Order: sequence, then structure tokens, then C-alpha cells
Amino acid sequence: MTFSSEEEVTRYYMNYAKNIGFGVGKISSKNGDDGKKYFTLACNCSRRYVSTSKNPSKQYLTSKTQCRARLNACMALDGTITVSRVVLEHNHELGFAKGRYFRLDESLGPPRLELNDQVANSVGKNLQSAAVETNGFENLTLGEKDCRNHVPKVRRLRLGRGDVDAIHSFFHRMQKQNSQFYCAMDMDDKGIIQNLFWADARSRAAYEYFGEVITFDTTYSIDKYDLPLTPFVGVNHHGQSILLGCAILSNMDTKTLTWLFTRLLECMHGHAPNGIITNEDSAMKSAIQDVFPKARHLWCLWHIMKKVPEILGKHSCYESIKTLLDGVVYDSLSKSDFIERWGNMVEHYKLHDNEWLKGLFDERHRWVPVYVKETFWAGMSTTQRSESIDSYFDGYVNSKTTLKLFVEQYDTALNDKIEKESMADFDSFNTTIACVSHFGFEIQFQKAFTNAKFIEFQVEVSSMMYCNTSFERLEDSNSIFSVTENKKVNEKIKDVVFKVSFNEKDFKLRCTCCLFEFKGILCRHILCVLKLVGKTDSVPPYYIFPRWMKYVKRRYTLIKRGFEELQRVNIACDAFYEVASTMINSEDDLLKVLNLIKDLKNVLTCKEPSSRSAYELSSVPNHVTRMLDPTVTQSNGCPPLKRKTSNIDQILKKKLARNKQKNNQENKNDQRQEEGLLCTPIVQEIDNEEHLGDASQVLYCPQIRNQNVSCSELLQAQHHMNDPSS
Repeated sequence: MTFSSEEEVTRYYMNYAKNIGFGVGKISSKNGDDGKKYFTLACNCSRRYVSTSKNPSKQYLTSKTQCRARLNACMALDGTITVSRVVLEHNHELGFAKGRYFRLDESLGPPRLELNDQVANSVGKNLQSAAVETNGFENLTLGEKDCRNHVPKVRRLRLGRGDVDAIHSFFHRMQKQNSQFYCAMDMDDKGIIQNLFWADARSRAAYEYFGEVITFDTTYSIDKYDLPLTPFVGVNHHGQSILLGCAILSNMDTKTLTWLFTRLLECMHGHAPNGIITNEDSAMKSAIQDVFPKARHLWCLWHIMKKVPEILGKHSCYESIKTLLDGVVYDSLSKSDFIERWGNMVEHYKLHDNEWLKGLFDERHRWVPVYVKETFWAGMSTTQRSESIDSYFDGYVNSKTTLKLFVEQYDTALNDKIEKESMADFDSFNTTIACVSHFGFEIQFQKAFTNAKFIEFQVEVSSMMYCNTSFERLEDSNSIFSVTENKKVNEKIKDVVFKVSFNEKDFKLRCTCCLFEFKGILCRHILCVLKLVGKTDSVPPYYIFPRWMKYVKRRYTLIKRGFEELQRVNIACDAFYEVASTMINSEDDLLKVLNLIKDLKNVLTCKEPSSRSAYELSSVPNHVTRMLDPTVTQSNGCPPLKRKTSNIDQILKKKLARNKQKNNQENKNDQRQEEGLLCTPIVQEIDNEEHLGDASQVLYCPQIRNQNVSCSELLQAQHHMNDPSS
């Protein structure tokens, strides 16, 4: 038996193996002295299993049985393949009905996997899409694990060019869409990229409105280069995260951060932020002091409190310390109150030698709420805001995301956030949230604020019922009121007293809780004073914070994202789809269409695409003649798929998962006992096989079409894979 190529004989043997029910692998390949090549394809149960487990009672699953079934072949000098020997007998059972689950083809083939990955389809949708393409699950040569392994492998090769070329093309495309796109590259003398920073036109315009307070997140990293992805994020008028700039850094030392902050300052026309929130880091502190000397530097409270279990978790009185620390941090009403309570905690639990706590106390003005509440932070230091900002790119970026994939996902993530903001704008303009009181100032804020911020104001209005207000004294021209609030703290109700100062002549109010100064929303205590003095009809305009108003015209919302290229592809794909679905009725029709497409492709590829014209970035040194990919960082084991999280998060997550699984199993057992339907494992396995056998019926369900990518996405991705110059 002869074949024309090694691929042909391999495909032939794999098809045979699939029908019989076993997997195939190449176990040997060598060149003989006669110039011929000899290779062997064998059953995947060949060879002998050698246990590497250190625990004899815990052995791993294995399929190795020293099976002798194989095919020996020889490639002659002219390239023809001759089968020299075949062994058909197996020493194990064959899985006739499960042939598709065997390892048969390492080059998984279906491009649908890569296409679905580009539109963020799940592995389940990938598998169902491939089933449609092969006319049934029973015809698949891959499983869910294959899908998971295949997509990351292809991501590295998707554009067929280096990562740096992908970045360069991305910058070029963004500059073509809008000349206000800013980008900067930092390279060493060998032309290797060290750092990148960019901000699109919309982000630069949005900085004008939301750039006074920003957060700088360093919890992401990208794939093999271990490059921290560091977005600059602000808060828009709905309280949503908004991207103001993005960077990919080689490290987090002072020199690199100084370069980055200088580029940000240059990008934003010299306008430094009034405040910036970061993780606690000495290099970050030095760089901010050098570049933004007048900016307030705040440490993220959420990240600090997440470290408490790791730092103090081994203390014998940890639970008591944790409860007391929460009270000291969150419930202190004044700076002197915080210092006194902190000192009592340290003294009582003998924590004088804890360097972490000593460092936090020395820098208390950077993170303790009572120290930062008197200045505006848009509510960004609260736990909810910090957590949501950190997750700006969650679902789009993880440690296995390549640079090439990131520049594709960047637009997807940005457009998703823009769409959510547009929907929130639409809801605020076209819907109204009913008032919970008859106070005139609530109607005033209802008309002025976006829905999201009006809901926050309504919380303050509703909480007035828990407050008791009384006049205390008169200081100069200011009336001092005492507002006692019944607060729920750790499942306990306690009375907390706040002081409100009211100058009736100037209509100036100030509360010791400083919610308005910190967040731009009047607090419940001030509202109670207005109720007591009979000033509930309205408040002066300066208490209606412009940042949260819905009718303010913001210039950045007029900057549109460029979709012209995608629209052209969609129009072409719609035409192709109409031909494919209505006019191809035979093999002859199919051949005619394919030949016409081939001829059309030859005509179009002869033209030089204008999008590939050369350009130079202003930030790239003139003496650099080439740019190289960043240095690959070797890591031990598989990198994490999500952002960096603390050990305590992982422990709690596993514990919750175990409890949930245990509860689910108990509920299932109780239900089965009630119904008298307890089944043996054998019967359950048969049920699963029957369910698998019915899977092909899904192919004829109308909804299955929604699980495929669109024709335009298929053609666009196919163009990238087939075009050698792209």
C-alpha cells in the first residue's frame, strides 16, 4: 500500500482508528543510512505506564497497556510512502462509540475555534459550533479539553506576525481613525520594546471631565512576557469605570513609572490629576512625587484590608483583632479618635513589633477614611469602587492573553464599556425614578442627576428615618446641630453622633461625615437639618454636583469609534451569504462559486492596501531601524488565568465551592430519596450515554445558529490567516 505524503498515510490511519475506536500517536521517526525516512504510528495505549506518584494509595489514570497495534511506514527518496508492516490486534477494549474522544489529530483543524475565540465565545459554544460544522457531535475529532488547549496555541499565531508588529499596526490603525490618538514606545538601544503607553481620542477628551481623580491598576499581566497591563481608570457621571489611558510595562521600578507618568502628563496637555489611587508601593510613591508633586496620592483601601488575613491570620486572637481593626478604620469619626483607638488596639494585642502595621500607621493619611474624606475622590476609595475598577478588563485579559490578542480585545472591551455608558445615558434621559418623599430637594435632584447617582441620593433620603436631629449651639454665624444616627454595625445597632454646621445667611452646610466633600452627594445628616429648619423646597445650585448631572454636554461623547472597515466587510459577507444560502444547489454550483472567489481574491491581492503604508511614531527614536518583541519571561508552571489575588481569597473561594457542592449533593440525595429514584453508578453512566446519543438533535434546533460567529467574522479572520503578508 502506497501514499503520496506522510500527511496522507497519517490521515488514513487516523480515520481507520476513529472507526475502530482507538487513539493514534507517532511513537518514532528516524532517517536510515539508505536515505529513507522510517516512522511508526501506533495505538495510544502503547508503551508501559510508570507511576511517578509519591503516594502509593493515590495513582493517576492511565491508558497505557503496552498495546502492539501499529503501522510502520517508509518514505522513499521521491517522497512516496510505503506501508511495510501493520499490526491490527489490540490487548484492550476498543471504544467504538467514543472514538471522537481519542487523541487523533494534533492539528485540530476547524478554524471555527479561532473565530469564536475572537468574539469571546465560551468553550461550550466552540464545541457546539464545531459540531454544526462537522454535521454532528459524533463526527467531531475533538472534545472540550481539545478546545481549551487549541485556542491558546492559535492565539500566538493568529496574525502571523510578531507581537511588536501587531502593536505597531494597532497604533497605526488607531491614528488613522483619529489623529488625536496618542502613543509612546520606550525601547532600549537594541530596539527591544521596554514600555508602551497609549490613549485614544475619546479617553483624552474624557480626561477633561473625569481626570481630576484617577486610579492606576497594576494587577494584570500578559502571557509569556509577564508584562504588567496598567490601565488609568476614572469614574464617569454614572459611577461607571471609564478608561483614560493604558500602558504595558516591563517592570514597576521608579524609572519606568516616571517615564509612564511623564507620558501621561504630556498626553493630557500638562494637566496633572488632583488625586491618584494606587497600591502601596515605594517606587510608585517616588515616581508620583517627582512627576505629580501637587497630586494627592491615596492607597487603595480595598487592597490594604485584603492583606489583613495574610499578615495577621496566624495570630492567636486574629478574629478579635480583625473585628477591632475594622471598627478602628471604618468607624473613627475624627483623626484623634483614630489615633487613640489604633494605639489601644496595638497595646492590647502586643502588636508593637508588626512592621506592616507600623508602616500603615506612619502613612495613615494615604488610606484611612477619616484622613481622606475631606477631599473629593468621587467615592473611589470605597471597597465597591476599588474592586470594580480593578475589574475593568476582566473577561477580556488574563495571564495567557498575548499582545496580539490584547490589541484585538482592547477594542472589544472599550466598545462594551462605551455601549454600557450610552445605555445608561439613554435610560437617564428617557426614564424617571419615582421619589420616595415629598421633599422639594428630592425632585430637584431627580431632574438633575443621572439615574445611578439619583439612586445614591435616594438612599440618603430614605435613611433620614434613622436620624434624630437637635439644635446644639450657635458659633459666630453658624448654627451647630447634633444628628444622632442609628447605625447597624456587625449585626448590632449603635448610636453615632454627627455634627452639622449651617450658615443660614450663605446657605453653607458642612457635616463631620464629609460625604459631600468626598463623593459630591449631600448626606442624610444635612438633609435632616434642612428638614428641621424648614428648607426642604430646594438647595443652592452648588450642591448639585456638575459631575453627576445628566444634561451636561460632554465633548468626549461626540467622538465616534471607527467601524468603516468592519462595515465594508459586513456588506461583502452579506452578499456572499446570500449566494451561499440560496444559489448553491449542487456540486457544480459550489465549484463555480469557489473558482470565482479564487479569481476575485487574485485580483484584489494584486492591489497594494493603503492600510499597510509605512509610518513612524513620533515617540520612536530615529536611530532605531528595527523593533523586537519584549524579552520572554520564563515562569514555573502554568500562569494564572485571572488577576493576581490574595491567598485568603483562594482559600475562601475553595471553601465556598466545597460547601456549595456538598449542599447541592445533599439536596439531590434528599430529592432522590423522596422520589425513590436512587440509581446505581452504572445506570447513571448509561443515562449519560443516551443523552450524548441525542446530542445530534441539537443540530436541527433553530437556536443553534446563534452559537456560530457571523459570516463577516469568518471572512475577516480567514483573510488574516490566509494572507501571508498580514
